[in-house]
Amino acid sequence: MGGGSWATALARLLMNNCDTITWYMRRQDRIDQFIQLGHNPAYLTDVRFDIRRISFTDDINQAVREADTLLLAMPSPYLKDHIDKVREPLHDKHIVTAIKGIVPDGNMLVTDYLSHRFCIPRENMLVVSGPCHAEEVALDRPSYLTVGCCDIDKASAFARCLEYGNSHTILSTDVDGIEYAGVLKNVYAIAAGVIHGLKRGDNLLAMLVSNAIREMDRFLSAVDTTPRDICDSVYLGDLLVTAYSRFSRNHNFGSMIGRGYSVKSARMEMEQTAEGYYGTKCMHEINQHLAVDMPILDTVYDILYRGIPADTAITRLTRNSQTLH
Repeated sequence: MGGGSWATALARLLMNNCDTITWYMRRQDRIDQFIQLGHNPAYLTDVRFDIRRISFTDDINQAVREADTLLLAMPSPYLKDHIDKVREPLHDKHIVTAIKGIVPDGNMLVTDYLSHRFCIPRENMLVVSGPCHAEEVALDRPSYLTVGCCDIDKASAFARCLEYGNSHTILSTDVDGIEYAGVLKNVYAIAAGVIHGLKRGDNLLAMLVSNAIREMDRFLSAVDTTPRDICDSVYLGDLLVTAYSRFSRNHNFGSMIGRGYSVKSARMEMEQTAEGYYGTKCMHEINQHLAVDMPILDTVYDILYRGIPADTAITRLTRNSQTLH
């Protein structure tokens, strides 16, 4: 469910292990082009598909009726626009979210929102995350996806659907931790991009990232007591690839701001959604209640939502030895 680059990369993996898939996209014209060309006309256009094995639809309820498992791969700000149109029962479906974002307005994790909205049992909710840029997954470069579920057997069953070639899977039961980490790493990637755009250098960037993983660990420990190793790839690895990679839209968004773009103009110029823009506001509001020490999150919020110049905000963050160490 979704038509972007991440949805396309995941569909490619699924088709290596499944006879057929149903693919929901909201635009019929995009579907028509896909069928005509044999590839997604807008994203990862070099990835070819056997169209005969795909049942395309722009009707989300048809997609739900035909499927036993739904894989969500759309930007989190648009999730409610799509999923709230569902009239078919979902309580007996398995829902896999590959969305690395949070549901705005209510500041809810995607699994929490879906479980509350559609009465889906927690054991039927799965997450897919990790250091896995869509472009590299699609090119069959070595990638390691973490599949999380409170029922480890269900995580294992779905993981087998994603394993092919150089794509490997890791299992976890830390569903909430994985989801929150997926939101926070985008926030920190914006900060990394700002530093890059300001030309503050790799030394400072390394300092920022090393502090960001500690900040993430503090938050995850406060919000969920599930035992975890913050150095696992789904936490630290995903943070590193998002903070440094040229494929990272959040890094690129932050870099534009560091180079002098206004937040509004940077958002307008981005061809894809920078999830961290929305995630920053949501996580800041959540932390208003938790009061975890999160100076990097606060700095990004100041830049994006309080109009503090990027140079001023980063200087204030980095000159305080009690903040970064």
